[in-house]
Amino acid sequence: MSTIPATPSAATVPPITEDPTPPSGRRSRRPGLNVNSRWFPYVLVFPLALVLFGYVVQPMLATFGESVGVDGPANWASFLTGDGVARSALVTSLLISAASVLLCGVVGVAMAFLLKRFSFPGRRIIEAIILVPAALPPLIGAISFQLLYSETGILPRALQQLFGTENPVLPFSGIAGVLVVHTFTMYPFFYLATSAALVGMDPSVEEAAYNLGASRVRVWRTVLLPMLTPALVSASLLVFMTSLASYTAPLLFGVDRTMTMQIYINRTNGDLPMASTYASVLAVVSVLFLLGMRWYEGRRSYRSQSKGVASHRRELTNPFARWLALLASLLAVVVLLAPVATIALVAFSRDGSWTTEVIPSGYTTQNFVTIFSDPDAYRPILNSLQMSLLATVGCVVVGVLIAYAVRRLDFRGRGLLDVAVMLAWALPGTVVAINLISAFSTGNAFSFGQVLIGTFWIMPLAYFVRFLPLVFRSSSATLAQLDPSLEEAARNLGASWWRAFGTVTLRLMLPGVLAGALLAFVNGVGEFVASVLIYTSETAPISVEINNRMYSFEVGTAAAYGMLQVVLIFVVMVVSGRLQNGGRAAREGVKWTA
Repeated sequence: MSTIPATPSAATVPPITEDPTPPSGRRSRRPGLNVNSRWFPYVLVFPLALVLFGYVVQPMLATFGESVGVDGPANWASFLTGDGVARSALVTSLLISAASVLLCGVVGVAMAFLLKRFSFPGRRIIEAIILVPAALPPLIGAISFQLLYSETGILPRALQQLFGTENPVLPFSGIAGVLVVHTFTMYPFFYLATSAALVGMDPSVEEAAYNLGASRVRVWRTVLLPMLTPALVSASLLVFMTSLASYTAPLLFGVDRTMTMQIYINRTNGDLPMASTYASVLAVVSVLFLLGMRWYEGRRSYRSQSKGVASHRRELTNPFARWLALLASLLAVVVLLAPVATIALVAFSRDGSWTTEVIPSGYTTQNFVTIFSDPDAYRPILNSLQMSLLATVGCVVVGVLIAYAVRRLDFRGRGLLDVAVMLAWALPGTVVAINLISAFSTGNAFSFGQVLIGTFWIMPLAYFVRFLPLVFRSSSATLAQLDPSLEEAARNLGASWWRAFGTVTLRLMLPGVLAGALLAFVNGVGEFVASVLIYTSETAPISVEINNRMYSFEVGTAAAYGMLQVVLIFVVMVVSGRLQNGGRAAREGVKWTA
């Protein structure tokens, strides 16, 4: 007779325990450091921190050391209590920057409200071209406004002929000319930030305030302004920092008493310690303003708790208002396209043919033939492309890894790494140039014992320092939208960290990385502020060649170089937009598949 085996009691059942050994992909069995080790983030971050220290922080310290060297007390005493040039330059730079923030804020915010809140004839045309000023390189933007609005510009001369006056009518010069350039080239910072905030703003909050009897002024002060504060702070920071670092507009409109101009003048005169003193003060002001604006923005929360829908544009029904809007739209189109049209027109003019006429009298295509066929004229183009490409490669490698470290790894000092990258962005181009001059006029460990000043390599290094934040921010923003579980899944299936990073994370980041790389590349091609302090005759880039040709009265050839830069930037803008759209589609596809 068979017997039924007794059911084991609970006391005899061995306890169920979790296997302490994770699946094969979760623990590296290969020789070397385990990627799950708590030391792995530091192994990855250490070389990145070393790069930032060697090429951002250490040059800043070298500049400060230069300013407080043998003649340090005399330099700082001259700055603080000298003939007043230094104090005047600092005050002028601050006033220009503050006025630029105010003017750009008025223009940018007003344009954002008109285009995002109202529907009127000509709105689509303005929306299509409103960012055209942002596509102009700084030097070309300043030159185009000089050709348009200065005493020898097209508009004052045209008005002079129209009204029969002895002198040009309504010319811009000095600080007024600088503010005109800053306003029309920097208002897109406010427009973009305010537009994004308005599109995402819940209209029910504003409507509730009106229903409770609030006036338009009170609604703006208590509802709209607080909700727009993050956008306005961000735009103010960008405009202020860009204005403070501006060199081309003061140079072309004859404003010598600014910090950037004094740095250039002292450097050109061979007084590097005094130039370093100016650079140190400018760097301190830039960093303090950056920290102050970030503190102001972080004081309170500006989130809306409502669940309303996006606002709709209001249709203008008044016939007079519609006609007025149409005329204003046509005027805006002319104003926005005039700088690019001016550069295009002058690019086809014969060198030396434009003297006292309203517009050039002789035209030719030889300017474009010259810059591509003459070896001496083609060299600046080749220099810019080579140096920008090298700098962009460095920005991609370092920027992507820093973005990954800041976003995905947990280690002490992560905030300092982020601040170091922001520090590189906060420094004006003239300060970056002086820092590199101070640090690499002699050999050190970070230059492998070589003197870099006067060589080809100092230029790509300057571009790398200046535009690394562009790749970092673009990569970081893209990485913030990716689910970490995708990489973890690859690791759980047996992939090493490097393979998971390369085939999953980096592949999904690629559109954002490429967009940042394209921006870094095109900014490198148009860079002028740092280049003018450290270039040599053999390494002159396009921007320096444009400036030299302008001073040689070869305006047509200079404009041809400028038109080449403008076309390149427009191409990059189109490609970047498609890459970002493609990146969003790819991420949505991955999420849907998962």
